[in-house]
Amino acid sequence: MNAALIDGKAIAAAIDADVASAAAALRAAHGNTPHLVVVLVGDDPASQVYVRSKGKRTIAAGMRSTEIRLPADTPQAALEEHVAALSADPDIDGILVQLPLPAPLDQTPVIALIDPDKDVDGLTEASAGRLVLGKQGLRPCTPAGCVILAKRTLGALKGKHVVVIGRSILVGKPAALLFLAEDCTVTIAHSRTANLPEVCQTADILVPAVGRPEMVKGDWIKPGAIVIDVGMNRVPNPEKGQDATRLTGDVAFSEAANVASAITPVPGGVGPMTIACLLRNTVLAACARRGWAIPEGFEG
Repeated sequence: MNAALIDGKAIAAAIDADVASAAAALRAAHGNTPHLVVVLVGDDPASQVYVRSKGKRTIAAGMRSTEIRLPADTPQAALEEHVAALSADPDIDGILVQLPLPAPLDQTPVIALIDPDKDVDGLTEASAGRLVLGKQGLRPCTPAGCVILAKRTLGALKGKHVVVIGRSILVGKPAALLFLAEDCTVTIAHSRTANLPEVCQTADILVPAVGRPEMVKGDWIKPGAIVIDVGMNRVPNPEKGQDATRLTGDVAFSEAANVASAITPVPGGVGPMTIACLLRNTVLAACARRGWAIPEGFEG
């Protein structure tokens, strides 16, 4: 392996520490700290793990955390009433509805009810519009984490060619726009892109976000490029037992690590950054909503 590991855990921990310092400064200045509310519907095991981790890290950063847990059979109207009430509550700074919602619930009208100024996941149409227009707003957490990892690895990104594989509204499209805002040249590739391996070989920064285990092979990567692997796929792990599984990314890691100059592991790369950026967004949302000055030294 020639590539350096991009340690998402360490970078996320540094962001958490910055959030904690900001929260302490806000408490000292205003007698209050940012308040994040996470809504979890149903009992999906992965979602429960994510929500628990979000709550622990929010509290560890010195902010207020509230979890609202609803049964899987919650009617659509009742869920929408909950979210509308949270949006109207002046004591709440950030709202996150954990996705995916259990069937037959429709996430679109639920997300639409989140006040854009409290949309710490950056998923509302208003947040997307602000991103496209280059206006101030809360950015989607996973794409923002990808940009931070690239900047912490390379420094200024101006002039770099970024290839994002994936065009989802959750990761691919916002990641492309965020890298564009860093003065990168950006290509969005996807499953129907002609000559996809050759397109990937042009990237200084390759960002696979397709949800296909180990799709990107070593010979898809330009020597010396950095790889930010957004994929989080659970695959069989027969070495550990018949029913055992393991996490893998969208990149064939061992092959890629012999070509790239730096690469994120899975797990331990992009994943921890998502929650770190959620906490960061909660501070920014609280300051914007309440008219508080962003604490000195906090990276807004």
